[in-house]
Amino acid sequence: MKREEIFEKINEVFREEFDDESLVIKEETTAADVEGWDSLKHISLIEAIEDEFDIRFTMVEVNGMKNVEEMASIIAERIK
Repeated sequence: MKREEIFEKINEVFREEFDDESLVIKEETTAADVEGWDSLKHISLIEAIEDEFDIRFTMVEVNGMKNVEEMASIIAERIK
């Protein structure tokens, strides 16, 4: 799967999780950039991303994610 496709899927999940069809996620997007992205929403978001890509993140990976680009990199590595 190409990186652009990964970002498209991630963006779809974000739009669904935040109930905002206008939301556009970029590589540098962080929790501070998205209204309502708190710790509880983060858990829900991680679960939805895992389900979408049929993967499981480790706690170390989740704790280390500083932006969407890091999330996409982990996904890309897992679905090679």
